[in-house]
Order: sequence, then structure tokens, then C-alpha cells
Amino acid sequence: MFNLIKIGNKTARMSSSPVVISAASKHTASVIFLHGLGDTGHGWAAGFQTNKLPHVKYICPTAPTQAVTLNGGYKMPSWFDLKSLNADGPEDEEGIKKASESVFRMIEEEEQKGIPSNRIVLGGFSQGGALAIYSALRCAKPLAGVVAISCWLPLYKQFPYAAEGNQEVPMLQCHGELDTVVPFKWGRMTHDLLKTFMSNTELKTYKGLCHSSCDEEMKDVADFIQKVLP
Repeated sequence: MFNLIKIGNKTARMSSSPVVISAASKHTASVIFLHGLGDTGHGWAAGFQTNKLPHVKYICPTAPTQAVTLNGGYKMPSWFDLKSLNADGPEDEEGIKKASESVFRMIEEEEQKGIPSNRIVLGGFSQGGALAIYSALRCAKPLAGVVAISCWLPLYKQFPYAAEGNQEVPMLQCHGELDTVVPFKWGRMTHDLLKTFMSNTELKTYKGLCHSSCDEEMKDVADFIQKVLP
């Protein structure tokens, strides 16, 4: 679901429409889930199909296609530019902030359809999880919860001062202990930082799991969503 590979000189056109799993019964809550680098909304929709709740709509958007510095400038679906895999390396601050604005618009679209922000869970994997954490903390509207899988907090040196909201909402972090793409220690360091100004954050770890997901993790995510979106 996260590939640091060259994909050729041509880039496939990506649909601007998100993959949506409609609620099977009355729609009273939504999950917005952001994929990792090089993936699309389809990459995670299948996982939610097997663990979906009947009253929840699952929205899996696809990131815009753009050049990624870390991947030699090749274009691929990416929420913002990745310049380094070093925790203290340069970050695409402008791109991160622009991407978070697009997340805010997704939340507003659900509100316009009658779903209040506190009935929306924001989540993501890898780069998408990073954007989910950042956007949740920069969002003044209260969310139901945050799911952050195999990721980190972008622009972490700006926190907690940059946080504008959602410091008390439940957050579930999940991370494979054998992750070498987004090292497990990043997840632990992110959790330690978040605990200093968030009151309800949990980190679940998975032995033997690399930079991917597994059935146990998806079950934990489903249980969390059911808890915060009853």
C-alpha cells in the first residue's frame, strides 16, 4: 500500500472522485480514510468492506498526482511532497497545509449532507495517516476520533502550539514493529509527543508486521470505529 518505487515516465490518470462505501442502513456517521504514497482510494476500500458498520459511510479519496522528491521526482498519488525519510529532514510545509485544507473540505461536504463533524472519524495509512493526524489537530471542529496507521506527525516541532482542536478526542495509533519505511520508533516518538497534549491517545503495536496492515490491525480499527461511532 506504500511503494517507494519508480513508476515510469508516464503517470496514470487518477479519478478525482473518492471511493465510497455507502451506509447499508440509515447514514448517521462517516469515516474519511487517506491512503499512503502511490496508492489510491481503492487500496483501502476493500479492507473496510469486510469490517463495515451498517450506519457508517466510508470515504476513501485518492490523492492528486504530483512529483515526489523522495522518489526521484516521479509523479504518483501523493498528498504532499516527501523530501526525506529522516525524522529531522526537510518537510513540504506548504504542501502539508494545502492538503489539510482539502481534508477540511471533505469534512464540510459531509456536514452539508447532515453528518455533524463529531460523527466523523478521520484516518489514514502512512503519508495519509500523517495528514490525518495533522489535519485533526489543525481542525477547530470536533471530530469523533482519529485513526493513524504506520505514520508520524508532520511538522511535529510546531506542536503542541499549532494544535487548534481535537486534543481530547480518541486517537488510535497502530504500527508494525518491523516497519522499516516509517520506522517503528517514529510511531513511538509520535505517540510520546501526542501524549503530552492529547488526553485520549492509544498506540497498538504488531509483532512481525512491516509497513503494511494485517487482519488483527483492521479488527482493532473496526472496534475503535464502532466505539467512537456507536
